[in-house]
Amino acid sequence: MTSDYLVIGSGIAGLTFSVKIAEKFPERKVVIVTKASEDESNTKYAQGGVAIVLNKEEDSFKKHIKDTLIAGDGLCKEDVVKMVVKEGPDRLEELLLWGANFDVNDAGKFDLGKEGGHSEYRIVHHKDITGYEIERALLKRAHQLPNISIMPHHFAIDLVTNHHVKDANAEELTCYGAYILNQKTGDIFTIKSGVTLLASGGIGRVYGHTTNPAIATGDGIAMAYRAKARIKDMEFVQFHPTALYDAKGESSFLISEAVRGFGAYLRNQNGHRFMPDYDDRAELASRDIVSQCIDNELKKSGDQHVYLDCTHLDVEAFKKHFPNIFNKCKSRHINIETDWIPVVPASHYLCGGVKVNKKGKTSIKNLFACGECSRTGLHGANRLASNSLLEALVYAHNIFKYHAKRDVVMLNVDIPKWNDEGTTISKEHVLIQHNQKELQALMRDYVGIVRSNQRLKRAIKRIELIYSEVEDLYKQHKITTSLCELRNMINVAHLIIEQSLERTENKGGYFNIDNAKKIKSV
Repeated sequence: MTSDYLVIGSGIAGLTFSVKIAEKFPERKVVIVTKASEDESNTKYAQGGVAIVLNKEEDSFKKHIKDTLIAGDGLCKEDVVKMVVKEGPDRLEELLLWGANFDVNDAGKFDLGKEGGHSEYRIVHHKDITGYEIERALLKRAHQLPNISIMPHHFAIDLVTNHHVKDANAEELTCYGAYILNQKTGDIFTIKSGVTLLASGGIGRVYGHTTNPAIATGDGIAMAYRAKARIKDMEFVQFHPTALYDAKGESSFLISEAVRGFGAYLRNQNGHRFMPDYDDRAELASRDIVSQCIDNELKKSGDQHVYLDCTHLDVEAFKKHFPNIFNKCKSRHINIETDWIPVVPASHYLCGGVKVNKKGKTSIKNLFACGECSRTGLHGANRLASNSLLEALVYAHNIFKYHAKRDVVMLNVDIPKWNDEGTTISKEHVLIQHNQKELQALMRDYVGIVRSNQRLKRAIKRIELIYSEVEDLYKQHKITTSLCELRNMINVAHLIIEQSLERTENKGGYFNIDNAKKIKSV
């Protein structure tokens, strides 16, 4: 296949760019490849909302910028922060034009929420399913544009670069498209494209216990890494403090940060409200602080989880703001009027990724990245709550603006067919499952919320063994989605460990007990 624009991923980042470029150039072809159903993405599960300065009487761009810089712990790119924050109102206006709905109060104004790390009420939301609502509106608009083709259940295996083709005119590393697996037929084909956009989401499944959906296996980052793109800040994995605890360790249900903003307390097994012991902001401290404090409480007590106490809150108001969370708790026989909610930190968001400039350009020609798979410099060492959807909207717009002024140049190259000669169909799926579980346990135990140099060095040795085993499987057997995902997760895990070892000071979401700064232990 050929396309003018190949977009890998169907979340807020990929869809926003696709809709804009398709509206601008109805004669150009946009192909969106997504490995699950078209609406399955990290965007779909974003509960909190979009951080945007709207109430200029109490809030300001300056305050939002300051909050973002504080959360990023000195590692944000300040010019990027200013750009993203100031574009918020315009990007919200576009969402409204596309039909996205957000909650309003009795006065008819946006019902703004407040989350950890924010100094003012500025979170625009749709109940507790904001991402789902944005995804719905974007998909509806995408389907109205005949030059957008969405290909669900198609898995991007690898980017096509100079390594695969002979291009006499290529003076620099260039992307020509991607190899794609049709998951229903098993066929592998190429999509040659003038522009390729990675909008492939996060890496949560690398840790197993995560708020991310099952598809979040870091595919875009791994593909870019193998293509030799620059990857940065992978050590900054954000753990959400409050995922609903599941004794089997399989829960991915998020108890939104907005619940703490609404007034919920964190308590240990003894009923003690512990956050004021650590931070003056108590439950409204940034996510890295809250996660580290919970981790410290659990290590002291040996308990498996702490509690989120909502029993003092107005239950009718809670149900109105968080109907999805209320119903999920009810399905687990947790009555929030009388029962505390068992919660535990889980991997949630990656602040690093494929390094891009303000136009979304990677270090590879014709390859762009947007959303969670990219590293823009906005988040620094730790993401401020609800800044991620805003970042995706702004960078999708920037990439669109860049291409709106340019013709698409379809490079005259022949891409070789995928060569799987000599491979066989694997009958040992158990090997993939075992290696995946081993990798996830390794990352949780050695490369989690709190790390040490010894654990990281052990992790490097263990992951080299897993990598060697999986590469043998990859070379010997025909491609499957699960095998590719495992290979990608190993690449991502390697990057996280290597870049963790390179960091010599604790910043934001990165905490190593061998570095000088420690959280206060009570």
